Amino acid sequence: MLSEYFEAPERIRAIRSSPSGALIEAFAEQLFRRGYAEISARRHIRAAEHLMHWAKRRALSNHDLDDRVLKRFAEHLSRCRCGGYSCAKHGEVVHGARLFLRHLQSVDAPAVRERQPVPAEPELLKAFYAWMRAGRGTSDQGLYNYGLRIRELLKHIGGDLRELDARCLRQFVLKQSQRGRWVAQGCRTAVRMFLRFLIAEGHCRAGLLGAIPVVPHWRLASLPRYLPAEDVERLIASCDRSSSVGERDRAILLLLARLGLRAGDIVHMRLPDIDWKSAWIYVSGKSRRQTRLPLTQEVGQAIAAYVQAARPPANTDALFLCSRAPFRALGCHCTVSMIVASAFRRAGIQRPSRGAAHLLRHSVASSMLRHGASLQEISVLLRHRSIETTQIYAKVDVGALRQIAQPWPEVPSC
Repeated sequence: MLSEYFEAPERIRAIRSSPSGALIEAFAEQLFRRGYAEISARRHIRAAEHLMHWAKRRALSNHDLDDRVLKRFAEHLSRCRCGGYSCAKHGEVVHGARLFLRHLQSVDAPAVRERQPVPAEPELLKAFYAWMRAGRGTSDQGLYNYGLRIRELLKHIGGDLRELDARCLRQFVLKQSQRGRWVAQGCRTAVRMFLRFLIAEGHCRAGLLGAIPVVPHWRLASLPRYLPAEDVERLIASCDRSSSVGERDRAILLLLARLGLRAGDIVHMRLPDIDWKSAWIYVSGKSRRQTRLPLTQEVGQAIAAYVQAARPPANTDALFLCSRAPFRALGCHCTVSMIVASAFRRAGIQRPSRGAAHLLRHSVASSMLRHGASLQEISVLLRHRSIETTQIYAKVDVGALRQIAQPWPEVPSC
């Protein structure tokens, strides 16, 4: 595969004739399979040569290469005098060398990274996970979030359930509440579910559920933050459609701004989820229930343009992929939020709140309300399980509120 990246026969022969030539050629083949651009692959191959040259001068064998050696190599770069290798940027060289070591690990060479021993999950926590999966069908992500708080609780009581009493529970939840309302709410939910499991298994008495303090929260107390329609259009127009990244970002922004999808919906979307013939798109939300939404012409054309001309080839059916090799599915909802945040910066729009992707979800709901859509219709589009969740958007229709607002006693109406 070296011929895919180098045209000069002398350069290819020099790599192959080196002591590490076979390893570097196999590394080049892996880079080609994973879709690395020519300029990036050449840079990584050069970094691998540099690493092997440095290791040979220090009489290090392939079996000596590990994370500590990589750290020594990075320190060497600041004072490197290796002929022909010292002109590259240090960060790029270290990155290429790390990729090469990962490749060695995949071909049963010494481990690239010294793995820290992962502490074993407590048996009680494993049993709780099994109970939640069997009884409630909780997803792995949900169990992970529960586990974060439950481990802290077990640490708080020293792993001894006999220490679990009303006073202990109140102290723990109140301590967690100092980190913010949402953290406190998540902690309270996790502890309640864990206590239900303990009660069902006979590990504690049922009365402890009432000892968990309530986190103050008033429904519909806040206003949803949203963008004016012209700002939403500016965000979408900020994408450079002449680039593959721009095509991808535009399709993502349209899905968020027209269909009100969540960032997590974008991450989990797959190619088979689109019914091109019937113009439907299937979305699995937080409850993992699949919902069918209409695929409008604007959104469909944006997705088709990305799939046909901009989506890189990859061994995955994920709809949206990373723009740089290795081409894989977007990692998490934070990636989508970063894409939207970049669009805000390009368009020069000030965000009204800390959110990014969810702002577009609020914006499409607010826009529908201003155009006469009912709360029931908005609830269907946003896939709310309860109409009460959608009622918060009624507060942003200031024009309708003025028509029904009663004047305050002894004060002229506005």
